[in-house]
Amino acid sequence: MKPLDRDGLATRLRQSLNTPRSIVQPPPGYRQAAVLVPLVLSPVSTDLLLIKRTDVVDTHKGQIAFPGGGVEEGDTDRAHTALRETQEELGIDPSEVAVVGMLDDVIIPTGFLVTPVVGLLSTPPHLTLNDREVAEAFFVPIEFFLDSSHARKEVKLIGGERREVWTYEGGEHTIWGATARIIRSLLSHIGGG
Repeated sequence: MKPLDRDGLATRLRQSLNTPRSIVQPPPGYRQAAVLVPLVLSPVSTDLLLIKRTDVVDTHKGQIAFPGGGVEEGDTDRAHTALRETQEELGIDPSEVAVVGMLDDVIIPTGFLVTPVVGLLSTPPHLTLNDREVAEAFFVPIEFFLDSSHARKEVKLIGGERREVWTYEGGEHTIWGATARIIRSLLSHIGGG
């Protein structure tokens, strides 16, 4: 598959994400959070940066995720939360990330309402992992997700409701749950969902 045009992708995302999005009110007791959906645009490929959470974090132990976390007092908006958490978890300076917009909020049954913030990096970042929170960080070419042979959809009963659950299989990582839903949403904005 031919690599995506880096400039075209950035322009398409800015235009597509400059539309009203679905903002969800958190259910009672849910905590608000934000994650960064980091796209690294290099001349050779466009990659998503993902992390594997450690087995000592409070929630989602060992799962593949985007860097992020709960909104804290002093955060000016969801982009600030996502960038602050990404710096804490991966050592990426917020000035390296060009925020282009936000995807629809995602409710996670474990008690979080998550806002995905899409950010572009023009070069692969130098990573300094917070070893309490991040076991591993890795890059996956966006073309991997655009190839339907890597995706699987199931309908599961979750909390008494039938829901589509997407999974991406490839290599040593299985990407599912909220992370896979966010990726599907991203793909719809770049014309591949």
